[in-house]
Amino acid sequence: MLDIDLKTQLKAYLERLTRPLELVPATDDSDASRDLRRLLQDIAAQSDRVAIVDGETAVERAPSFQIRQPGTEGRVRFAGLPLGHEFTSLVLALLHVGGHPPKIDAATIDRIRALDGDYRFETYVSLSCQNCPDVVQALNLMSAINPRIRNVTIDGALFREEVESKDVLAVPSVFLNGEPFGQGRMSLEEILAKLDTGAGARLAAELNERDPYDVLIVGGGPAGAAAAVYAARKGIRVGIVAERFGGQVQDTLGIENYPSVLETEGPTFAAALERHARHYGVEFVSGQRAVALEPAPVAGGLVSVRLEGGAALQGRSVILATGARWRNVGVPGEQEYRNRGVAYCPHCDGPLFKGKPVAVIGGGNSGVEAAIDLAGIASRVTVLEFADALRADAVLLKKLHSLPNVSVHTGAQTTEIRGRDNRVIGLDWKNRASGEVNPVAVDGVFVQIGLVPNTEWLEGTVTLSRSGEIEVDGAGRTNLPGVFAAGDATTVPFKQIVISAGDGAKAALSAFDYLIRTPAPVAEAKVEEVAVAA
Repeated sequence: MLDIDLKTQLKAYLERLTRPLELVPATDDSDASRDLRRLLQDIAAQSDRVAIVDGETAVERAPSFQIRQPGTEGRVRFAGLPLGHEFTSLVLALLHVGGHPPKIDAATIDRIRALDGDYRFETYVSLSCQNCPDVVQALNLMSAINPRIRNVTIDGALFREEVESKDVLAVPSVFLNGEPFGQGRMSLEEILAKLDTGAGARLAAELNERDPYDVLIVGGGPAGAAAAVYAARKGIRVGIVAERFGGQVQDTLGIENYPSVLETEGPTFAAALERHARHYGVEFVSGQRAVALEPAPVAGGLVSVRLEGGAALQGRSVILATGARWRNVGVPGEQEYRNRGVAYCPHCDGPLFKGKPVAVIGGGNSGVEAAIDLAGIASRVTVLEFADALRADAVLLKKLHSLPNVSVHTGAQTTEIRGRDNRVIGLDWKNRASGEVNPVAVDGVFVQIGLVPNTEWLEGTVTLSRSGEIEVDGAGRTNLPGVFAAGDATTVPFKQIVISAGDGAKAALSAFDYLIRTPAPVAEAKVEEVAVAA
């Protein structure tokens, strides 16, 4: 089941186990169950601390297996074969149940242990989803720490009847004690905040007490990460605040054009960026959305960034690297059926539409790549492009036009996404030349029409372009002293990872130059504590 390289890597990881583990399978006579048996045998063969124990008969799902310590009830279970993107989740679950300490701070561990209640999570994933492992790993980690928490990770492609019965149309989809809990990527901090309702106020109070940073970075994508590394290497105090580290890179399946890196995946690249920044002592504030920027009151003074949770952070300089998000079509039905058939990540949600008709809105590289991927899963793919011609690279167009189950319509304006019984059943598009409206019956609509900068919160402070991008000069300076910007949120052309990283480095060097040339006022009062909503 596992190749030689994976077995070698797994053996090295399992040497870190500090206590014995049992793998308890629940199988039937299916091919998937036989594959699961081979997988578990490969795992057990790599460590004398791991044993396979039979005995489960009356279980909810087969094939599945639990990971447990001898003499205990298993709290971590996988339904299906955790390969693909979930193989890392499997390895981490083995390590954490087996006693290897998690890479989270002691305060977070204490918060998990202190959760009062019984929590039974069911997490539906697809093995091609790069967003799912974050959620799976967070819930498995919590299950390994707190005996009142359980999580089962379910491969939606293998348990299709269950997915249909629960109306799961997007992954990851998490249920808690049988009720919907959340959809899409969620960090450990976000999950804890939903379970521990008093955590937000405590965190806001702690953040308000932090001393000002020399450089405060808002945004955790390639631009923010590069800025953090370059600033921290100057020996100054650097903080980075972000909703999720990695930004849009986390949603990128393959990266093949970053110099010196022949091929990698977005989440892997994002994790490497985070490790690099932490190596230099950068302070992280995760799961926090910035809502307001307050310029320094005097030259060389402190710039304040207010956060949605009620806290405020300060810096002698600030680098805005808030990136961008998927652009919406803006037609009736899009928001109503979001995650109910309207999707933005074909790699994540595509497997849920196996054998079903889907549409892709957008004819650039992203749209055509999505159509190519979906053609191998869906029964039929309809591509709709507003312009008179597709805008993707020639090599992609050649592949697209070779696929027998793909139809392409250019000059096509999507006018409505239709649904019934809380799920998509079709869409309407208008021929821009003739005005004719054409209905298309589809179960899924994948939107791939570009990005919009995350800058609404900056309106009225820094100067923005007509398209909402932060206007910067050649050094990454904005119109505000001490405030710099980098990456996809700015007017710098060509939204590419390597360009964002270079932008972040440039902004950090500019911020450092500003700091050494602009002395701080002799005395400056700390920003008033922000009242935290009850």
